[in-house]
Amino acid sequence: MGDEIRVVELFAGVGGFRLGLEAASDRFETVWANQWEPGRKDQFAFNCYDQHFGDTGSVNVNDDIEKVKGQVPDHDLLVGGFPCQDYSVAATKAKGIEGKKGVLWWSINDIVKAHHPRYILLENVDRLIRSPVGQRGRDFGIILRCLADEGYMVEWRVVNAAEYGLQQKRRRTFIFACRADQEFAGTYDKDDLERIVREDGFFARTFPVTDRIVKSKIGEYSISKSRYPTLVEISDDFAKDFYRAGVMVDYRIYTREVEPIPPASVRTLGSILQEGADERYYQIDVDKWRYMKGSKREPRTRKDGSVYNYTEGAIPFPDNLEAPGRTMLTSEGTVNRSSHLVEDPWTHRLRKITPEECELLNGFPKGWTDTGMTERQRYFTMGNALVVQLVEMMGKTLKDIDD
Repeated sequence: MGDEIRVVELFAGVGGFRLGLEAASDRFETVWANQWEPGRKDQFAFNCYDQHFGDTGSVNVNDDIEKVKGQVPDHDLLVGGFPCQDYSVAATKAKGIEGKKGVLWWSINDIVKAHHPRYILLENVDRLIRSPVGQRGRDFGIILRCLADEGYMVEWRVVNAAEYGLQQKRRRTFIFACRADQEFAGTYDKDDLERIVREDGFFARTFPVTDRIVKSKIGEYSISKSRYPTLVEISDDFAKDFYRAGVMVDYRIYTREVEPIPPASVRTLGSILQEGADERYYQIDVDKWRYMKGSKREPRTRKDGSVYNYTEGAIPFPDNLEAPGRTMLTSEGTVNRSSHLVEDPWTHRLRKITPEECELLNGFPKGWTDTGMTERQRYFTMGNALVVQLVEMMGKTLKDIDD
């Protein structure tokens, strides 16, 4: 089509979706964005977002999405990274359906119902497709059914950024939905769902996979109204295995494991390190770090006095600079087993990675979060962020299919 693609960004954080989309094409124009951290006086992430984007004419809103969802304007693309929560629903006395309180999916669903954007692109943790533990796949089934009821074809892919040449082993679930009246919806042949997963779908075009199929890791299900009349039945009875890739067309679901095609080259943890790190990042207790990251098999005592053997595998110490970094968590800035510890290439001394290096590990510009937030919050926001280059890759695909 070639026209402007109006974007609404929910749960915007420090702007990873927007950065990636704008890097992909100047056709993406953010018309409304929301970021709100409940229970916090200082809204560090929103302030960062607003400092970078607040003068562009978009509407940046710092309030509970449930309170301001009525302000959302019409748009073509809805994006956002929402938390993995309990999506269970129940029937009310008035015979309606009530979602679990405080679950942000229902705010997204309300916005979809009100505006029916042409496309939806959402991000979540990789365990979304397996939750909850006691009814595997139920939560994802509820999401798929909600989107199907509103007339969308849906794909998903669990993507490890490092498998597509990027600098971090970060696994996230991405969901793409296309409204049935769009030209690209013609790609979704319900009689050839395998072709969509392997060749012609949104994610197949963005993140290519091999032809290898593991027959034991394929699922084909129906989530139709004849089988599950309402969301209540899905909430009560649906439990299925979802794999790394999949598609839903007309309530028919096809999912399977996929194997990414290896990239020609991979960016490494060493490639994002910066010379001249401040001395304070070297101030570490080496023995403590070595113990935290080492393998363990040791007796520990429960609160009731009983003793058990605690076991834990080793994490590389120091981190391998010739491979992509491990998944960065919100605890990155603390003395924590999961935090990165590197041998500085210039001083050959052990140190923590800096906030600027965390930004580069996620594909943000160096200094992006240096907007007045505390150093601890800079680490925290990066632990919550997505890898910007992945969004750029998806943005290029979306621009192409919308031409």
